[in-house]
This record gives sequence, C-alpha cells and structure tokens, in this order.
Amino acid sequence: MGKVVGICISEKRGTKKNPLPEADIVEGWGIERDAHGGNWHRQVSLLPYEKIEAFRERGAEVAQGDFGENIIVQGIDLKNLPLGARININKAVLELTQVGKECHSHCEIYQSMGDCIMPREGVFARVVAGGHIRVGDRVEVILPAGSENGKDKIMKDKGGKK
Repeated sequence: MGKVVGICISEKRGTKKNPLPEADIVEGWGIERDAHGGNWHRQVSLLPYEKIEAFRERGAEVAQGDFGENIIVQGIDLKNLPLGARININKAVLELTQVGKECHSHCEIYQSMGDCIMPREGVFARVVAGGHIRVGDRVEVILPAGSENGKDKIMKDKGGKK
C-alpha cells in the first residue's frame, strides 16, 4: 500500500509541472489539462517520493514537478513493478507500460547535479479507468497474473517510442 503525496501537471510541453491538491484522471488520456496526456503509452508518469527525498539529501533543490512527474507516490518501489501492474487510486486505474526513459537532452537538474532520477526511477502508465484523485489518497498495486515479483518482466526504455 502506498500514498499519493503529490500531483503535478503542465499545460504546455517543455515547461515545469506545477503541483495541484487534486485532479481528474481521464480514461485513455491522462491527467486532465496535462500537456503530456494523449493516445499513447505514457499518459501518466509516476515517481517515488523516497527517491526524490534521497536526491534532495544529496544537495538537490527540487520541488514537486521538477522531474516532469505527474504523480508522486510514497511507499511503493515503482521501478520494480512488472509491466501490466495496475496502480489503483480511488476509482482511477493506471496500467504500467514503461519503466524508466532515455534522457535525450540532459535537463536542468542533470546540468546542476550531474544526475537525474526520472530516467531510472520514473514509471509510465496508461489510464484504464478514470477517476478523481487527491493528495493523501491510498495507492494499491495489483500485479498481473503469473507475476510473483515481476523482476523478469520489466522493460526498460532504450530510446524511441514503444
């Protein structure tokens, strides 16, 4: 079990995401008003709160949304979930489609810290069922059938669209 500790959107691509206390998740799209929503496999991005905090402890001054994440989740090791895992937040259901992403052009965070956690710690999902979510909501993970720990089924992005 986990918990939502942040929800972020950006209304234009290429801009920092801004935190919201709550949001509507739209089936087949992503988070309402987020520029990265659409008919593709990376409708919503998620990042673990613990990894953001560990990055801050290394001296990074980062705020919610600085990594381009939509939902910050506490208590779940997202990158070790198998593809197809379902992430339930209230009535919203997200299906994990990608773990990590290639960083084609190093972001501001990478430029200042020499590192960025989103490429290796972030995960992406498509919206299977919409719903309303709020900071503080409980997050439940349902593993796909036949997946004990899922480590053998994780797909890492090696660049390009999958």
